[in-house]
This record gives sequence, C-alpha cells and structure tokens, in this order.
Amino acid sequence: MVWRIGLLGASRIAPPAVIAPAARNPDFEISVVAARDAGRAKAYAKQHGIGAVAADYAELVRRDDVDVVYNALPPVGHAEWTIAALEAGKAVLCEKPFAMNAAEARAMTGAASRTGGVLLEAFHYRFHRVIRDAEALVRGGALGALRRGSADFRVNIARTADELRWRAELGGGGLMDLGCYPIHALRTLIGAEPTVTSASGAFEGRVDVDISAQLRFPNGVASEMSCAMVTDGFSARLELVGERGSMEILNFLAPQMGCRFTTTIDGQTERRPTDGPTTYEAQLIHLAQVLRGEATPLTGGADAVANMTVIDAVYAAAGRPSA
Repeated sequence: MVWRIGLLGASRIAPPAVIAPAARNPDFEISVVAARDAGRAKAYAKQHGIGAVAADYAELVRRDDVDVVYNALPPVGHAEWTIAALEAGKAVLCEKPFAMNAAEARAMTGAASRTGGVLLEAFHYRFHRVIRDAEALVRGGALGALRRGSADFRVNIARTADELRWRAELGGGGLMDLGCYPIHALRTLIGAEPTVTSASGAFEGRVDVDISAQLRFPNGVASEMSCAMVTDGFSARLELVGERGSMEILNFLAPQMGCRFTTTIDGQTERRPTDGPTTYEAQLIHLAQVLRGEATPLTGGADAVANMTVIDAVYAAAGRPSA
C-alpha cells in the first residue's frame, strides 16, 4: 500500500522532513497541500511537484486522496487541525512542539484514542539509530545506575517579521521550538518523568530568548536542560553519566549532518556508529511500520502529553510573563 500524505501548511520544514524522504520511500507519496491562501498553496505545489491543492485546511483533512496528514502549521494550529484530521479518519504526523500546552496535548491524544487513529509527534531524531542505540545501552545497564544528565540545543533564529518562533501567540519561543528536544531526549533515555526543581530565562515579552531548567527524575538522576535562540554558536549536546561510565552525543538532533557519539565504560572509550538513514527517512520508515501494525509508536500519546507537561512546568518556574 502507498499512503498518500496531505501537507497542512506550505511550510519550510516539509521539503526536508517529508517531501524529500517520501520521494525516496515507496510506501508514501505527497498528494495534496493546503496553505493560508490559494495562491501560496499553488506556488508551493508547483515548486515541489505536488499534484493537487486543497482550498483550505478543512478540505484537506476530508479529502479521499489523503491517508496521512502532516501537520506543520504553527503550534497554535496543531490541536484544532490534528483533531479534525483524526475525526476525518486520517493518520497524523504532527510537528513538534506537539501543542500549545499539556491540556491541548491531552485533547489531541484523546481524539486519537477515541477514533483509533495513528498520531505521531515528529521528533525525527527519536527514530535515528544513534538515539535508539543510546537507549539500548542505557536500558542494558552499560552505564550502570544513572547519576546525572544534561542536554542543550542552541542555534540563532533570525528576527524576521514572518518568523513564528519570535511570536508567542503562534507558539513561538526557544523552549517550545528548541528546548522541547533536550527535554524529550532526557526523558527518553532516563526512562522516567521529571520534576522541574528550578528554571530561569531571558524573555522579550512572552518569547523566551534563552532558558534553562534543573530537572529531578524519580530514580534520583539530576539533570539540566537549556536552549537559546541567540547564541555564539550551534550546540546540540546530550550527556549521561552513570556509575560505570558515561555517554556523550554531539548533535544528537540530526546525526546525518555530523555527529560524534562516544561512550566511556569501565575506563574504555569507544566511538559509536552514527550512520544509517537520516532522521527524516527513519521517521517515515517508523510511520509505515506503525501504520502496518508492525511497531508501537515511539512518539505521541502519553509521551507527547508528558513532554508538554514539562514544558509548561519550565515556563511556570522561569516566570514567563502572562502577557
């Protein structure tokens, strides 16, 4: 079976995240796109070789030539249109951050449970062999009992009028767009849900330019996450330390763009492999496996609600302005 993907939004992320990997994957094809206005959708369809244009989002989620909806709208549009797509019988791959808050995330996952539909959060890094191998090492006890962890994501985001990440009302902010990854990676590898013990940040209005938080996991692992949209240089580093050793992953987000995965266990340091399908290719491979009933979703569901719960708690602890 070939699953037909409808693109919600003429987004910048869709070409690398879905359009290009779908062209290399015989299980998928891009069938239609919808945008804020018809002219934008038509131009996008022509640019990327998409055969059909929907009049609006409502039409796209109802179309018979759409099996999977890729929701790449700003976060403010995730809950409404993900729920609409699920209720129309579609599977949904929803971009991160999953929702505006945990309450919306619960509504979205509730719709998936109610309809029986597939709903994945597009944390593409989660499907790559690097994070899967790291998880297997931790679960297998290679590091021993975990003691501490840290993760960050720092990259400059241009201050332009159309950059949603500088617009809080659309779901922007460093924590929403960037910090969701370190939080998710720590939760995934440590395998538990944290309490936010403290947080601090710099805000421009309600937009956090940089933010950091201290997390305490039930198994006693003290961790720190941080992110920034204004920075001296790129960083996406993940580290875990246990009683037997440690692991460090430099660029855990997109290993296909350069990554160093190192473990030191019982005094022996080893470079781990980082090759394989790209994160985006691996994401579609996993989606196909879930759609065929061959795999349990690695993202979405309770995992998505838990990640948004931590994001909410970090904002509260950091004193995000209410207006």
